Amino acid sequence: MRRNSNAFVESWKMISIKIKIRTRTHLAAGLLWFLASAALLMGEAEVPFAGDSLLDYLQRAQLENPQLKAFEQRYQAALKRIPQQAALPDPMFQVTHFVESVQTRTGPQENSFALSQRIPWFGKRSNLEASASADAEALWYAYQNQQLMLARKVSLGFYEYGYIEEAIRLTRENRDLLHNLEPIVEEKVRSGGEINALLRLKVEIAMVEDQLHSLAQKRAAQSAKLSELLALPESILLDWPTWEAPKPIAIDGPSLVSTVRAYNPELQMLERKVVSAEARREIARLKNYPDFTFGINYIQVDAPEVNPMTPDAGNDPWGVTVAVNLPIWFGKYDAAKAEALANKRAFQNEYEDRFNALRAELSASVALLNDANRRLTLYGEELLGLAEQALENTRNSYENGRSGILELIDSERSLLDLQLLYWRAASDAAQQRVVIQTLANQPILGTFYATEDNE
Repeated sequence: MRRNSNAFVESWKMISIKIKIRTRTHLAAGLLWFLASAALLMGEAEVPFAGDSLLDYLQRAQLENPQLKAFEQRYQAALKRIPQQAALPDPMFQVTHFVESVQTRTGPQENSFALSQRIPWFGKRSNLEASASADAEALWYAYQNQQLMLARKVSLGFYEYGYIEEAIRLTRENRDLLHNLEPIVEEKVRSGGEINALLRLKVEIAMVEDQLHSLAQKRAAQSAKLSELLALPESILLDWPTWEAPKPIAIDGPSLVSTVRAYNPELQMLERKVVSAEARREIARLKNYPDFTFGINYIQVDAPEVNPMTPDAGNDPWGVTVAVNLPIWFGKYDAAKAEALANKRAFQNEYEDRFNALRAELSASVALLNDANRRLTLYGEELLGLAEQALENTRNSYENGRSGILELIDSERSLLDLQLLYWRAASDAAQQRVVIQTLANQPILGTFYATEDNE
């Protein structure tokens, strides 16, 4: 964020005062310092993105993503096509100069002027306007769908990034616990215990370190993907997001099917394409009807050189004209109507195919959400507590010599695996809520708002 103008003005005042009280020997240095400070103030780079919530991510993407801006500009361009289609054709103005004047009874004709306007058959312009309007509405819903898809990508990436954070945190804790065991195992080895226990512990620590390195690379890759979606000026390692495991909620999938049909912007876009195709079909039908051209002609006549007393001598004649084109190429018009009908049916079939795909995706997402909710309950309310208790018992047993290092390592690994599974379920549940919202275009608890309808 750039510094505001008030700060610049205050800096200007302070620097000006300092310059006035400096001696001449320091005047040049003071001016150079001022110019450098002003350059820093005016050209300071933007503050790096520091958001940590899903709302911060979505707001940044909404404002800065260039692909979304491209969709918005396509919609604005489509709006400008509507008045173009509704307008009349340009009038025609014609000037004819007679190189050799045509001698008439009233005098020689010097110039001829004609002004004409073509008027399309009734309904042609209105259907052209309707088609352009439906195309603009289709692009509006394409823009809304792009908003949802962008929000979907950002949200899925956000929760995946959050899972990586928890995986790194838990793996580090597990590594630190294993490191804390090293002095205990080394002491037992010095007291006559088997060295294999120490070797097995070091192997386990190395394996955990390898997992941490892999997770660090996954973090860098996921951060780069999010940076692209957020249109950040450079690829930076984003700070960890702020999120928590969602509470399990039940979603009635079958009742959302009608919501998908009514509010999904991709389906609404295809509906408008069907409307536009119907208008173009009507335009093709109206091509069988002629257009009319109305005009006025004016001829400039000089005074006659002979018989100057002829009545109406030198008067400029004028007249009106009516013309009509003859649509006689019926094969061409029949082909245009068949083409328009085929396009309409294509969009109708595309609509049904897309609806079937979205309905199947909704069913799959609801099933995945139910499974994630089940795993959240299983790990969070049952297995994690048992694993923590088992680890504590095994640690006490090992310290008292009743169990070996392998049992303790297995207990540590089991707890880590269950913790990772819990946060994997939490991330999956949050992600599937986002997927369901983007399909139904309805706010789901813990996600974001629906997109606006076309007005």
